[in-house]
Amino acid sequence: MLDTRLLHILDDDPPLDSPLGPAAPSPLPVAGDGHLLDAYSEAVAGVVDRVGPSVVRVAVAADRASGRRGGAGSGVIVSPDGLVLTNSHVVQGARLVRLAISDGRELEAAVLGDDPHTDLAVLRVTAGVTLAAARLGDSKALRRGQLVVAIGNPLGFESTVTSGVVSALGRSLRAGTGRLIDDVIQTDAALNPGNSGGPLVSSRGEVIGINTAVIAGAQGICFAVSSNTASHALSEILRHGRVRRAFIGVAAQTLPVPRRLARQVGIDSSLAVIITTVEPDGPAARAGLAERDIVVALDGQPVAGADDLVRLLGGERIGRVTELSVISGGRLRVVPVTPQERDRR
Repeated sequence: MLDTRLLHILDDDPPLDSPLGPAAPSPLPVAGDGHLLDAYSEAVAGVVDRVGPSVVRVAVAADRASGRRGGAGSGVIVSPDGLVLTNSHVVQGARLVRLAISDGRELEAAVLGDDPHTDLAVLRVTAGVTLAAARLGDSKALRRGQLVVAIGNPLGFESTVTSGVVSALGRSLRAGTGRLIDDVIQTDAALNPGNSGGPLVSSRGEVIGINTAVIAGAQGICFAVSSNTASHALSEILRHGRVRRAFIGVAAQTLPVPRRLARQVGIDSSLAVIITTVEPDGPAARAGLAERDIVVALDGQPVAGADDLVRLLGGERIGRVTELSVISGGRLRVVPVTPQERDRR
């Protein structure tokens, strides 16, 4: 280690008649950097003090009948009466789980709803208790570079804290069901197995994401489902017991639109969706859609791939007339379709 006394000596101004000439400007005081470090530490510690008591360990028992292996993850209490958000892949289809609270208590919780398409699940503590709850923030207000803190139980090490920044916004991540999860947050706050279902928290102490995945073999590339997606799933599960999605009864594939055809029908899209199968007596069949029809927009929003079509068919469109812009027979036409709720199975 370099002796700081030597640094002080070397930093002394030489005499005016020194052969070394005028002294170089003195470096900025080290105290400034120390102050910044203290501010960063205070921000992280403040977040942990506020949100830490709301983070739980979620334990799932093995079940031979269903093939469930059992395991553990994290969760965050979002309501004082015991509502907990976690990942769908943490609960693994279980109906009951055990929660370890930060004050040492163990409580049983029922799975109110499980949505594998967004990798989210909602639990409720079965006992009548009042618990410390965290607040869900608005993930749309996030900025790249913003400080975030992850709290969870990685690899069984309870109440572990890591920090980092928002690396990117608006990512898409494919769930285990094959459906894309939209509006995913990328962060470099370190996540490991066991962090799943725990909160990603802003410096204001608001939960802005539910930690869900990492890229194996990469460093600092971790993902969280946004709090706005979690809020939507939470409200749908509380109201309906599930996240509802619309369904029009087609199978489709992404298709490059030939430039000549795009000019002919007057569209700018280079990608669209071609219908490969129409379910008999489904909404699309009743509306007159057929195989080989090309869908380019839904209620005026471009459909550039099969994932776009799935994403745009949200629960709010169930039972509501929706206009599909379709190329059929070399002409662009608008077909009104009334989606129904996707089969709950």
